[in-house]
Amino acid sequence: MTFVENRIYLASRSPRRQELLKQIGVDFMGLPLREALGRIPDVDETPLPQESPPQYVERIARVKAETGRKRMSERDWADFPVLGADTAVVSNGRIFGKPENPLHAKQMLRALSGQLHQVLTAVAVAAGNGTRVCLSRSGVRFRNLGEQEIDHYLACGEAYDKAGAYAIQGRAAVFISEISGSYSGVVGLPLFETAQLLEESGIRIFH
Repeated sequence: MTFVENRIYLASRSPRRQELLKQIGVDFMGLPLREALGRIPDVDETPLPQESPPQYVERIARVKAETGRKRMSERDWADFPVLGADTAVVSNGRIFGKPENPLHAKQMLRALSGQLHQVLTAVAVAAGNGTRVCLSRSGVRFRNLGEQEIDHYLACGEAYDKAGAYAIQGRAAVFISEISGSYSGVVGLPLFETAQLLEESGIRIFH
């Protein structure tokens, strides 16, 4: 199935994901889901018992896309595919999501200091022909970080809505000595996998 208007809904508030979709010329409309802002969030992002990190991010991305599609139907909006994504930093088997507070962010950065960790980003596209999911895995190595530079980084404010408490596209780039895999996946939306899913769902990237 090919969509005449070649447009999707993005079930995310992330400005990074918006910029990455613009980078590859995807026409999208925001369909933000409720987050924990005094109301019950649309998606419970608590890991399930015995759930591996890849299973976790794939499940959350799928739920976001399918929840977005349900909202689209309830509001009687035009029928376009819905894209959802989820990113997690994984170190020694532990999932690092977004930090809850400054102390939590500092603990994350201390744990990542001098270490190689994984960044997992799952992308899901829900359309009339079902939901497709892809997973991107990248490796990121941090140099050793001093306490003072961790404090200075946290003071700049960019850590608090990022998985693992850092933004590779921001000042934290100076912490990273090595990366393997997908840079855009570490930012929050792996463009290779995203383009494949969209093409399979009837959205043309080059048209």
